[in-house]
Amino acid sequence: MRCGFLCRFLWLWPYLFYADAAPIQKVQDDTKTLIKTIVTRINDIAHTRSVSSKQRVTGLDFIPRLHPVLSLSKMDQTLAIYQQILTSLPSGNVLQISNDLENLRDLLHLMASSNSCPFPRTRSLKTLEGLDDVLEASLYSTEVVVLSRLQGSLQDMLQQLDFSTGC
Repeated sequence: MRCGFLCRFLWLWPYLFYADAAPIQKVQDDTKTLIKTIVTRINDIAHTRSVSSKQRVTGLDFIPRLHPVLSLSKMDQTLAIYQQILTSLPSGNVLQISNDLENLRDLLHLMASSNSCPFPRTRSLKTLEGLDDVLEASLYSTEVVVLSRLQGSLQDMLQQLDFSTGC
């Protein structure tokens, strides 16, 4: 009787193990899809193409630049900064992108927890120094630079997700 139960359990073991892997792949696929959606939303904002993304605007040093290798926690930190900047912009164009970034951060947290990564939720960031002054001086250019850098960061994240990303 015990052998029968043990044999049935051993027979089910591969299926139980495989069942756990499928949702992780789904989360990673959903993450990639959301990144592509955000990039498309940025492309759909017409005025982002009218100003060069390489335009130099004084005081934008707080906007994250591209990183060669991104861990899940670094991706979350970068997205948190972009989210804070986007919520400070008065433009209605970026509201949905900001909401998408929150959803993307939640997906990154799911991926981290599935990999058993210690992944503390990024606390409320300190108000970015000089953000209000920069927005007052050059709101339009700031929005264009923020969106173009965000787009570049998202494309880097998309590539990083194809490889194994560390905690």
